[in-house]
Amino acid sequence: MSSISVRIPTILRNYTGGESEVTASGTTVREVVADLEASFSGIAARILDENGKIRRFVNVYVGEEDVRFADGLDTATPDGTQVSIIPAVAGG
Repeated sequence: MSSISVRIPTILRNYTGGESEVTASGTTVREVVADLEASFSGIAARILDENGKIRRFVNVYVGEEDVRFADGLDTATPDGTQVSIIPAVAGG
């Protein structure tokens, strides 16, 4: 299974003991989120909605690619890839 570096936004760091970056495993974003949940209980509910889809105001990147424009939760996460979880910023 792939070793993935996951960047955690400030708002979710209470789930990771304050860590800004953690390691997870999985060959897809879906597996990485499941592994995060196994290590940091409750974090998946902040990333995924009740239907198991990425929340509307959360952006997930594999490398520089927004997974919404790739294969969503089925986007591949090759070994050594960095996944970034970024809350969407709204304003005007």
